[in-house]
Amino acid sequence: MQDRFIRSITQLPTSLADALIPMLHQDFAGHIRADQLAHLCQVSQMPEDEVLLALLPIAAALAKPPISEFYVGAIAQGKSGDIYMGANLELPGEALFHSVHAEQSAISHAWLKGESQILKMIVNASPCGHCRQFMNELVDGANVTILLPAQPSHSLAHYLPYAFGPNDLHVTTPLLSKQQIEFALDSSDPMVIEGLDHAGLSYAPYTHSFAAVVLETQDGATYCGRYAENAAFNPSMLPMQMALSNLSRHNRECSEIRRALLIESSQGKISLVGASMEALQAVAAIELEYIVVDPIG
Repeated sequence: MQDRFIRSITQLPTSLADALIPMLHQDFAGHIRADQLAHLCQVSQMPEDEVLLALLPIAAALAKPPISEFYVGAIAQGKSGDIYMGANLELPGEALFHSVHAEQSAISHAWLKGESQILKMIVNASPCGHCRQFMNELVDGANVTILLPAQPSHSLAHYLPYAFGPNDLHVTTPLLSKQQIEFALDSSDPMVIEGLDHAGLSYAPYTHSFAAVVLETQDGATYCGRYAENAAFNPSMLPMQMALSNLSRHNRECSEIRRALLIESSQGKISLVGASMEALQAVAAIELEYIVVDPIG
């Protein structure tokens, strides 16, 4: 079991903890398959929602909040039945807009794994307005069920009445919808190829600034992030922050990064290069590689 879970595992019922410990191996990064979740429910003899709430200390153990020192865990359950953990991430000494909220982390985790819809969000503290707005961008976002400790469950619409979202800006393919943008660039660099794929899957209906970041560690492993815009603009999640959150969930340190690449569309209304460089320089002493590509069509 990874050291970061040693304290949180003691907060779980014994039967659930015993069943979960084998899953918390060195490669565990917060993803539990539907069949594994069913096994946890069976062994613990707890209803699924109770298990999900009980797992929040494990999700919170993924957090890195050097500024707030407030550990927030979140779990997104996809339409597949799989669950995806996330946690807040703060960059030491940097402006607060670089922070990743736990709900953003969990949703981006699910998106990177291929989920097309989130059905439930489980959080250990009531979602802030920023996160409510971010969740409202999702496919059928108003109907996402929010589970909180010691509170009745409600849909997002309960927490965000009279919401402003994609429909108000005539966007009919919200966040997590299946869509792919093609770009005109040939490369034999695996990192560039991976970045192009993720840029094509990014979500930028308001600026068309489709973009992705790929971080490569010293052992050759890569961790990606895609741009995820929001109808309210400010809750948008930048690809660098998503990539850093991805890296952190996998229990890797920023000091291990040896390459960092940003790919973005030439046809976007904005550029993410400045914000990406600032975030990278806060955590790693390397240069950001930057490629601008033309979309096809």
